[in-house]
Amino acid sequence: MDVKTVGVVGAGQMGNGIAHVFALAGYEVTLNDISADALDRALGIIGKNLDRQVSREKITEAEKQAALGRISTTTVLTDLGSSDLIIEAATERETVKTAIFEDLQPHLKPTTILTSNTSSISITRLASRTDRPEKFMGFHFMNPVPVMQLVELIRGIATDEETYHSLLKVVESLGKTAASAEDFPAFIVNRILMPMINEAVYTLYEGVGSVRSIDESMKLGANHPMGPLELADFIGLDTCLAIMNVLHEGLADTKYRPCPLLTKYVEAGWLGRKTNRGFYDYRGETPVPTR
Repeated sequence: MDVKTVGVVGAGQMGNGIAHVFALAGYEVTLNDISADALDRALGIIGKNLDRQVSREKITEAEKQAALGRISTTTVLTDLGSSDLIIEAATERETVKTAIFEDLQPHLKPTTILTSNTSSISITRLASRTDRPEKFMGFHFMNPVPVMQLVELIRGIATDEETYHSLLKVVESLGKTAASAEDFPAFIVNRILMPMINEAVYTLYEGVGSVRSIDESMKLGANHPMGPLELADFIGLDTCLAIMNVLHEGLADTKYRPCPLLTKYVEAGWLGRKTNRGFYDYRGETPVPTR
């Protein structure tokens, strides 16, 4: 199938990044959110990120303006029904995602491909709640979307070859690289990354190291560009906890048990950068460790 129009559900950090890269690649994009303010903020962020690409001579001013011209916004979910491809990038809660697909279903074209940007939820299970499991896939972008080169493509048990190859072409058209993953909890990237972050939290919890020493050790000792606790704050501690719970429940192995300290931070509402406090306090000029 030839994809030309794309609907994106959710105008948060992932949704606005996805809208950005698709519009820049020449697709007509409709960005949806239940909040008009969120849509306005998303357009502002997309504009700033495009400006950054212009200043670095990655794109021209004309390309920036053309990309912005390809993005329309709506608070009405069903306006996305005529899209060739829909990417759900809403909250990482299965009930929310399922409700979105159920509301969209009566308004879709027969050929519309449905995808979810979920980082851990079963694609097979999400697909089974729609009228087109054969045209449903996991389409997992990395954060920040305009910068990161990888997209995980996850086939559910019913996904057909035509849908898979259509999305392979789409990823290629975005100038990104696809990694094909099987539909098991957390797929590839988060199956490996989240236990590492969780182990870093255990290392802090058990007093083996401080926030700063753990992050410095991994940056200077393993050549990671960002320490695991700093990265957890960037991702969102609630997201990290949700993915660890999916791994723990889905694979029934104690090695995936979320660290109690991670749970405690989430209970406190210290979710990382988005709440200005996590393993670091971001309320001052420079981040200060909270432990």
